[in-house]
Amino acid sequence: MISYGDAIPNFNVEGVLPPFDEPNPESSYRSPYSVLLPDLVLRFGNTPRRQDILRGYLKFRSVLHDAGLVRGFQWVDGSFLENIEVIENRDPKDIDVVTFYYLPDGQTQESLVRSSPRLFKSGLTKEDYHVDAYYVQLNETKPETLVGQSIYWYGLWSHRRSGLWKGFLKIDLSIHDDQVALTNLDCMALGGDHS
Repeated sequence: MISYGDAIPNFNVEGVLPPFDEPNPESSYRSPYSVLLPDLVLRFGNTPRRQDILRGYLKFRSVLHDAGLVRGFQWVDGSFLENIEVIENRDPKDIDVVTFYYLPDGQTQESLVRSSPRLFKSGLTKEDYHVDAYYVQLNETKPETLVGQSIYWYGLWSHRRSGLWKGFLKIDLSIHDDQVALTNLDCMALGGDHS
């Protein structure tokens, strides 16, 4: 049986990640839950469709890294983090990701977009990587703007369209765990054990 850290809570009765520790609601253990990339793969890569989406997400991260975006974090959400196969009797279509990033020294936002134009067009990232991608630049962003963008994404992602409150995940943007996550995904696709 595949095991993963306790960082990712189990689905609640509504089929979503709980937004906070229900037995201890004042705890700091709450959404967005900070997890390691391999934990995401091991927890949610349990069907061929989910494995395909995760493979696209890992390629997306690789392209971000190649573009120089290695500092920051990602908020991960969407039906991919729900028990959507039970809730709506369907597979997830993609994974929703907001990348909060620092531009590398000497690089501008304009040069970054010019060097990787497909990376910054949401429809194309869905096509190329199964990722519904959004971005928030951390350096050179006014604090008021950063707070506003964080509130927007938190407010949007902390609820299903029905209004049901739910949790989501935070994953470091560094390349530290990407190879381990890819190896785990490859083993899972072959039916391997990761305990």
